[in-house]
Amino acid sequence: MSAYVIRGAALADGTCTDVRVDGGAIVELGSLPPAAGERTIDADGLLLLPGFVDLHTHLRQPGGEGAETVLTGSRAAAAGGYTTIHAMPNTTPAADGPGVVEQVAALGEEAGYVDVRPIGAVSKGRQGEELAELVAMARSRARVRVFSDDGSCVADPLLMRRALEYARIVDGVIAQHAEEPRLTAGAQLHDGAVAADLGLQGWPAVAEEAIIARDALLAESTGSRLHVCHVSTAGSVEVVRWAKARGIRITAEVTPHHLWLTDEAARGYDARFKVNPPLRTEEDVTALRAALADGTIDAVATDHAPHPAEAKRSEWSAAAMGMVGLETAVLVVQAAVVETGLLGWPEVERAMSRRPAEIGGLVDAARPIAVGRSADLVLLDPAARRRLSVDDLAGRSTNSPYLGQELPGRVVATVFRGAPTVLDGRLREPEEVGAPW
Repeated sequence: MSAYVIRGAALADGTCTDVRVDGGAIVELGSLPPAAGERTIDADGLLLLPGFVDLHTHLRQPGGEGAETVLTGSRAAAAGGYTTIHAMPNTTPAADGPGVVEQVAALGEEAGYVDVRPIGAVSKGRQGEELAELVAMARSRARVRVFSDDGSCVADPLLMRRALEYARIVDGVIAQHAEEPRLTAGAQLHDGAVAADLGLQGWPAVAEEAIIARDALLAESTGSRLHVCHVSTAGSVEVVRWAKARGIRITAEVTPHHLWLTDEAARGYDARFKVNPPLRTEEDVTALRAALADGTIDAVATDHAPHPAEAKRSEWSAAAMGMVGLETAVLVVQAAVVETGLLGWPEVERAMSRRPAEIGGLVDAARPIAVGRSADLVLLDPAARRRLSVDDLAGRSTNSPYLGQELPGRVVATVFRGAPTVLDGRLREPEEVGAPW
């Protein structure tokens, strides 16, 4: 691809710059004189950030292609400003060995919209009984560095300890879905007033908090890295804060929906709001926002969980858990923590690009915008506002909790390895990616 210039972009710190891209990398920054015939992207009034990195994406392939594929999920990610996503292993078969993780990585490379980084399962079949092939996955062509049984908790403390030990050998991290299953069997909604009013079995906060506390101590004893998926309660924030103060190698993520929605959204029995962990209370939302602002929570992760329409169009107890979120993540973050004055754009860059890249072991993606860095970029219009419709969703499933809501911000362009995947707010088709515009 020939060179082009992004002109007049504002960086997160407020400074304005031109950016010349050539050969998939940033080659110049500053006030750049135009070159004859050189293509440009007009970024006047737009915010330029490193491409977003998601630690928690469900792509469903292999086995769940009716809900999402690596291609359709990659397109949804690009539409939301992402240039790297980590694919969760709860596929069929589970991504518990080199074969499946290499397949997912190859499908991501073929799609060409984002860097798809497979996450390996902790246990064989994600059954929580026997350790999966962690070292073999780490040494495979997929170069796995994050391991998780997400969707299920690694409930056995002995298995969890062994997983932490093996992850340390390969400089990896165990990403735990913190949920004590004996406390959540049959649970449907946060254990509180709304669940009581709706006659739904409650999902206690302590089911999450107890596992985080246990695993933090296991990580301390092994000297290993622990990452906590989708933190959802104020109590969990305090446990993570305690563990960090103790020097334990622990990181944590929060989803956009846990920063914005509460269990009150479920009063209409609309299963779009059914998710694991469940939506919590206003007090929990406040604590999560504050923890993201002060760095106790390191990263925003989407937990993008697509489902076919029939899986959500049923009574609450039978409906699938999860919601899509790749296309809307930065918009919800802007609404929840930027427009409320809790975070500035430098902190959003930290939470959506730098820290998740560091946690995933992605050295280049963790760097700020600079000469020599891979041109993985996103241009945002923070002044835009629109009411979300199905047409704004680029994935295969439409189970978004934000349909019909007005959200701030707009992804104007996404650039992956120098190639625009979104341009002028439009997602480019596969044959267009890498081609001149």
